[in-house]
Amino acid sequence: MPSDATAAHPPPSALFEELFEHVQAQRIFPDSKTFPDLIPLESPEIILDRYRRAGSLERDQLRRFVSDHFRHVAPTEHLDCPPGQDLVGRIQGLWNVFVRQPAPELAHGSLIQTGHAYVVPGGRFMEAYYWDSYFSLLGLMVDGREAEAVEIVQGFASLIRRFGFIPNGTRAYYLGRSQPPLFYLMVEMTHGAGLGEEALSLLVREHAFWMSGADGLSPGHADRRVVRLSDGSLLNRYWDDFARPRDESYAEDRALAAAGQRPEHDVYRHLRAGAESGWDFSSRWLDDGSNLGSIRTTAILPIDLNAFLWSLERSIETRATLQGDRVLADRYGAMAARRAKAIRTWLRDDLTAVFCDYDWELGERRPGPTAALVTPLFVGLADLDEAAAAAGVVETSLLRAGGLVTSLVHSGQQWDAPNGWAPLQWIAVMGLTRYGHTALAETIADRWLAMVHRVFDQTGQFFEKYDVESAAGGGAGGEYIPQNGFGWTNGVTLALLHWRSS
Repeated sequence: MPSDATAAHPPPSALFEELFEHVQAQRIFPDSKTFPDLIPLESPEIILDRYRRAGSLERDQLRRFVSDHFRHVAPTEHLDCPPGQDLVGRIQGLWNVFVRQPAPELAHGSLIQTGHAYVVPGGRFMEAYYWDSYFSLLGLMVDGREAEAVEIVQGFASLIRRFGFIPNGTRAYYLGRSQPPLFYLMVEMTHGAGLGEEALSLLVREHAFWMSGADGLSPGHADRRVVRLSDGSLLNRYWDDFARPRDESYAEDRALAAAGQRPEHDVYRHLRAGAESGWDFSSRWLDDGSNLGSIRTTAILPIDLNAFLWSLERSIETRATLQGDRVLADRYGAMAARRAKAIRTWLRDDLTAVFCDYDWELGERRPGPTAALVTPLFVGLADLDEAAAAAGVVETSLLRAGGLVTSLVHSGQQWDAPNGWAPLQWIAVMGLTRYGHTALAETIADRWLAMVHRVFDQTGQFFEKYDVESAAGGGAGGEYIPQNGFGWTNGVTLALLHWRSS
């Protein structure tokens, strides 16, 4: 369980106690993520004892204390493009920066090693991230680097063996949550990743993580990531095992919770659950659509999460059938059938046949649309009418000059308008193509690629997100400055270029 994992790998906030709080409160570093990622030069006990004996430290003294006792790891922010290098050549060269080789795990650092190579997004993100890696792998596979892709998937397999789930990222402070469950797709993409029949047991174990608490759950109640609706059906939500400020956004979380009237632990839980969604943050999770302090992530049953879990259940059913385990295949086939029925009951508008999120606490569908509505097409859950309805919404409401916009809401959060994100372009393009809406898929891909190419020609950079409304540059909004690099943009760009040329 995640709590057990955290006990074995305490986050820096637990290891350094009041020192951690002091550093973050004084904003010694502009980015709250910097301090949790530093490497302690001695044991936490020794460092904390010296801090306590030092007495009250002023800001400059505190900065020197940190400098004396921790080693800084420079982020991959400034990645200057060699003169004359074209877009594809630049992405290919960046794999040598972003694919990291395994190293011994440091006793007191927050980085978790898998014993295998891993791919980082770039910028402030110097560790592997769960769902990010899937979209980076798309590019590695197209680029003929399958051996590295296989090793990266094997690293994620080792995390399931070790913790029972794949954490949000490979840092100790991420061990309370996961991210959208795409491990099964990584296994499929890499032709089994050399895992053999063990792949099935790993998928079953990850599924059990998401369904923990379902047994004996009464209608109208929730336990961790599972909600039982009034008709007895089960659907999933995002969650985090902890209700405290995130180490990597400590100052921001404390300030947000202090500014509102809600119990602080409630705000922290919803922020952490939003981080598990990968959409951190979005009007999808906000009660009023604009104020982050109104976040209610755990009250929302997301269409994308439940579509991915349906697909995971189908993947387990298929593998169990191939391995001759009929009992297991029937069990997960029945789960998938029940989930599909529940999705159509609760996460779809009956009048329009458009998929959506559902607020199970208020008993109402969430306003939209958002780019998440195409996920059932991506995994093959939608029927033809549902696919046509989704395509109509994409074409009339979500299509922009630079591709697919994330939502229609300009909230100032990064997973809203005017931003577009590489993973959502891929999900939409592949989902629409799957149901024969090829022209629309090609339009999204072409607009996205043209924008990425144009911005690269102007800046020599690839960005985490883009302003698809202006189609003129990297996106903005959210709780940290825009990052360049960038793993999933590079992977999806290569994959879409390959798809358009095939």
